[in-house]
Amino acid sequence: MKAPLDAPRSLLVEILAWCPGITYVVLLYVVVLNTGRELTGMRLLLAALSAALLLPLVLRRPLPALVLLLTASFAATVMADSVMAAGQGGIYGMPPAQTQAWQIASLQAVLTDLTVGWIAATRSRLTAAVAALVALGVQIGGASYYRQGPSSILAASAFLALMMVTAWTVGHSVRERRQHTATLRARVAEQAVTAERLRIARELHDMVAHSIGVIAIQAGVGRRVIDTQPSEARNSLAAIEDTSRDTLAGLRRMLGALREADPGDGAPLGPAPVLADLDGLVERTRDAGVRVDIDWRGERRPLPADIELSAYRIIQEAITNAVRHSGANACRVTVDCREDDLSIEITDEGRGLSGLPGAAGYGLTGMRERAALLHGEFTAGPRAEGGFRVAARLPVPAAVR
Repeated sequence: MKAPLDAPRSLLVEILAWCPGITYVVLLYVVVLNTGRELTGMRLLLAALSAALLLPLVLRRPLPALVLLLTASFAATVMADSVMAAGQGGIYGMPPAQTQAWQIASLQAVLTDLTVGWIAATRSRLTAAVAALVALGVQIGGASYYRQGPSSILAASAFLALMMVTAWTVGHSVRERRQHTATLRARVAEQAVTAERLRIARELHDMVAHSIGVIAIQAGVGRRVIDTQPSEARNSLAAIEDTSRDTLAGLRRMLGALREADPGDGAPLGPAPVLADLDGLVERTRDAGVRVDIDWRGERRPLPADIELSAYRIIQEAITNAVRHSGANACRVTVDCREDDLSIEITDEGRGLSGLPGAAGYGLTGMRERAALLHGEFTAGPRAEGGFRVAARLPVPAAVR
């Protein structure tokens, strides 16, 4: 719904667009009536420059502007032929009356073609085609006032048709290019949304899958020993509580970032996990019954946040698969901080994922996508000596080496 001030402002803009257009028609009428000679030199230039008065109306109301222009141009051509019928001289071998009419018609044809081109660039194909045909018909109808003989009229008509087709084609090409650009922008936006959804899905999967796996194992242990070893059952419940709290904190951090929560609401969101947080991951995995040994190689140094997060999530998902599916009681993690890249490897001696179709679910896919987004490499598969191996190489940008 328009604001109260919009209607007067819109009316004022309409008036300011129509007044110069009508002024041009009046000036054209004055020029035709008061010019006793051909519109050559400065007189023709002034008549052409006055066409700029049509610009506001063409930009705002191109279809009414075309109707006004066609009416004025046809009337001016006929009037020029009548006014100059008794004149002297002429150019290009034509009588003076036809010379004046030809000059008026040529100037108006250029303006009409430009207007049709603008309509083709801003309106539908059907509207632009109808406008072009109507304009061409009026132009050909006025050709008889400055051309004599069938061959001369036919040549003028062919030239006018060529100019009109050119103007329509250029305008239509501009419209198609604009639509193509808009389509590409929409496609890029859709791809960005899809990529963001995949990123969120990976984060949720990596975060929840590990925690639920640990919780399930601890709950099973607690259920079996609650009657015979109450202290072990309490330890299992404590591990479940800690894992649940960590998971809830991670979920809260993610949802808070998505919702752009107010930092002043008293709920700290906390940082994203990094490689330095692997000790806590190892501790929770040990409580689930699987020993994790980490072998740090190279110089440990801060890395870009996206590399740290991806490396942590890959290691977390690989350990989760080892806990849930391998049946191994231990796994080994190697983190090699090289100058050019970060290399990680997770191995175990269990049964791997063989014989368990779909056991990894989206885990391996998510790890592979994380590495690919950072232009890295990822491999996963059973080892020849038994067990399973996950390896990834994440290149380090030259700026932080």
